[in-house]
Amino acid sequence: METLRRWTDVGGTWRVHGRRRDTLIIGLYRCDGGEEVDRLISADPDLLRYVGDRTDSEA
Repeated sequence: METLRRWTDVGGTWRVHGRRRDTLIIGLYRCDGGEEVDRLISADPDLLRYVGDRTDSEA
C-alpha cells in the first residue's frame, strides 16, 4: 500500500494488470503515463480496499 501511495504522491500513475482471488498485479507507470517502470504484486488487504474495482489511477 505504501509503495503505491508514494508512487502516486510523486505523480506516477498505475494500472491494474490482473486480479487473482485476493491478489492484485499493478503496473507502475511514469507520470506521463508512458512506459511501465515497475510491477507490484500484492495481497495486502489495505491495498485491495484502496484500489477497489478501479482499473487505474485515473478512474
